[in-house]
Amino acid sequence: MNNDEEKENKNKQKDAASADENRVKQSEKAAQNEEKETGNDEGATQDGVKENGDANNKNKEKKEPTYTEKIQEMGENLAAMNDKYVRLYSEYENYRKRTNTEKADLLLNGGKEVLKAILPVVDDMERALANIPDDNIAKEGVTLVYNKLMAMLAQNGVKAITAKGQTFDENQHEAVSRIPASDETQKGIVIDVVQTGYMLNDKVLRFPKVVVAI
Repeated sequence: MNNDEEKENKNKQKDAASADENRVKQSEKAAQNEEKETGNDEGATQDGVKENGDANNKNKEKKEPTYTEKIQEMGENLAAMNDKYVRLYSEYENYRKRTNTEKADLLLNGGKEVLKAILPVVDDMERALANIPDDNIAKEGVTLVYNKLMAMLAQNGVKAITAKGQTFDENQHEAVSRIPASDETQKGIVIDVVQTGYMLNDKVLRFPKVVVAI
């Protein structure tokens, strides 16, 4: 029995030693696998860092324009600013000229309606002078007032339009009557003036009413 027990004990020791050896081998194999995985992770990390670095370098290179591109961009910006300035200056010049013209026209013709309203008074005074006898003392006073009134109108740019004997012009005359011409030379000529016309500076304030030979 002792020999059998001894033999059994040796077998148990041998099995335990084999088990220990297997555990050691498994541990070593696991350690090797872990080390390999760690190396793979480090390599992947390094590759990722490298890829990120390359991408950043590419983006950096892409974002930074060359000297020629910078000069070209500056030229385009300058051209755009110059075009904007020229347009703005042109608009201002047009506005200034238009405003000056309006101001000048207002100064010259601002009292147009008032001056035009005075003309019927002038007509009445002319008719009165034509009907007052020369020996009437009142004629001298009416003539004095008439002359002052005409001087005032002249100072404000108002002057009579000479129409009688002139060729009829629809831009300057208003025909109220037409009569047959006595000869060919009178055709289209103003024969008589029914109402005197006036100019205000270079514009017609009131058209003369005329009789035209046809």
